[in-house]
Amino acid sequence: MLQVAVIGSGTMGNGIAHVFAQHGFPVALIDISQPALDKALGTIGKNLDRQVTKGTLSEEDKTSTLGRITTYTSLPEGVAQADIVVEAATENVELKLNIFRELDAHAPAGAILASNTSSISITKIAAVTKRPAQVIGMHFMNPVPVMKLVEVIRGYATSDAVTAQVMDLSRQLGKTPTEVNDYPGFVANRILMPMINEAIITLFEGVAGVEEIDTVMKLGMAHPMGPLQLADFIGLDVCLAILRVLHEGLGNPKYAPCPLLVNMVQAGRLGVKSGEGFYAWTPGSKDLVVAERFRK
Repeated sequence: MLQVAVIGSGTMGNGIAHVFAQHGFPVALIDISQPALDKALGTIGKNLDRQVTKGTLSEEDKTSTLGRITTYTSLPEGVAQADIVVEAATENVELKLNIFRELDAHAPAGAILASNTSSISITKIAAVTKRPAQVIGMHFMNPVPVMKLVEVIRGYATSDAVTAQVMDLSRQLGKTPTEVNDYPGFVANRILMPMINEAIITLFEGVAGVEEIDTVMKLGMAHPMGPLQLADFIGLDVCLAILRVLHEGLGNPKYAPCPLLVNMVQAGRLGVKSGEGFYAWTPGSKDLVVAERFRK
């Protein structure tokens, strides 16, 4: 059985660790903060409890899943035995480059180094390592335990063998892998983020309100969630970062982020994570309430 290491214990990292462990893989979950790791284990436990309640997982399976996850605050120690490392740190270029330099120095020579990045160039990440053929994108969707897609991104030097192995590994997790090439935003965010940005521009220009925009897209286009609500869930700071990658990487003004999005991020209105974005988010409440600023 492959030994898996996951870098970062936030929403994506703990979800990735959850899925690997549930499917029988021993997982080293790594973060610089022990409290963050403890919180991640608590989140994984709650998500497993939901599966038990729904009858899709036994209590015994829950216990064994948690037993396969070991936490580390030391990256060298955590990746020492890894066959594959999945980096799920914040969507920041310099942070990821530094992590991959460190991974290259401490992970076994044969280990695959994967990034869960949703937009940053795999080729650029691979270039800071001495093993570019073993670097690949493994972009899971949020929430990881629920969503079936894994966007598998080949860098310029990623080998056929590594790509095939990651595609097969994704299938072992019960996911549907889709292979794409390494261009800004890949496929998912190259299409999704301009749509979200256009929804924000539509609001910014006064064409319609928050509820109206989301209702049109939900009922008219059969989207399960409106683009403004989805932006809040993704995090407006993350949306802005991805749009900037698209704008810089493709040089097309159509990817320029809406000034309203820029201002909201600067003001700390980041969506669910901050308690307010286009909607007001109250912990424990399922009510969808438009943020006071955007109410008519």
